[in-house]
Amino acid sequence: MRRIVRLRPYRHRPDAPPAPVPNLVIARRVLTRIAAAARQSLEDETGEALIGMVAAGAAGVPTIYALDTISPDDSALRLYHTFQQGDARQDELIWWLQENWRAARPTLTPADARFDVPLRYLGDWHKQPGAMIAPSGGDLGTALDWLDDDSNGADWLLAPIVTLIDAAHAVATAPGSAHLTIPGVGATALRVDFWYIDSARRDFVPIAPVTYPDEQLPTLARYPWHLIDADRFDAEMRRIEDAGYFVSVTLWDADGAAPLEVCLLAARVGSDTLTIVVTPHDYPVHPPTVRVAPIVPMGTEDDLYRVFAGAWAQSQPTALAWTADGGLVGMIRAADSVTVARDYIQTDEDGS
Repeated sequence: MRRIVRLRPYRHRPDAPPAPVPNLVIARRVLTRIAAAARQSLEDETGEALIGMVAAGAAGVPTIYALDTISPDDSALRLYHTFQQGDARQDELIWWLQENWRAARPTLTPADARFDVPLRYLGDWHKQPGAMIAPSGGDLGTALDWLDDDSNGADWLLAPIVTLIDAAHAVATAPGSAHLTIPGVGATALRVDFWYIDSARRDFVPIAPVTYPDEQLPTLARYPWHLIDADRFDAEMRRIEDAGYFVSVTLWDADGAAPLEVCLLAARVGSDTLTIVVTPHDYPVHPPTVRVAPIVPMGTEDDLYRVFAGAWAQSQPTALAWTADGGLVGMIRAADSVTVARDYIQTDEDGS
């Protein structure tokens, strides 16, 4: 449960009495993804991060909507009694989904007004060995460490536990447990027990889930190329830097349509122009475009998002065409050449 949460929800005072346990709605796709991931690691522990939102509910009891799960990268440790996740890729995917949802909220219809709330990390589900259907003592310690860390900005977590159901793993229903069963073939039936913890209770309690069809809940943005193809992204960035450019990455709404674009802001030391390469979320399936802008003064402590916003406001589109062989650095070099040629022509016309 190690996650960078960039939104800071309201935190109860330490001496406040426990609030009612929230309602819980699970998108059907969440159960589908849990089942698929758990069945790939039947003998070992595994898990994923949950993402969703919290909306106001009846009688002052909020509703948690679990909308999707995010798998860890290949660095996750999956052993019989151990599972560790919380890598940078998960954090960046959560940030991508949060930023896209923030951009989408103004377009919600009145019927979906209850979803006009921030997207956030909800907790982690994980599969435990044997017939364990409740969080372990280690899980409790990890959760309390997370809740006690003010930098996380969270005062509650979900911790669903997935258990394999077969003759060797007979599962008894614990008093007050709240669970769903995911049917399977042979020895792949799964049980998911849902648990909740907050800063006031300091212990896990059952939370009753209700499953909703996917079409009744918000759909989150598709993942972007720079996070699902890290090898390509690293290679593209390395080629740009090796060519002598400073480069930064900003998520930006470049075309007024979801999802956001992944934009690269590049400049060479001593240049008086900036190059903005706009890549669609599914690059290279769809080609990038290029804009150029006058140099924006920046210091070492400047917010790069604000620098990008200033450059974007002054930028102009170009007609440069992208070729797969040249990569993104080829477009940046081409933009530099066009700019240099235009400046040379302007200087010649002025007679200087």
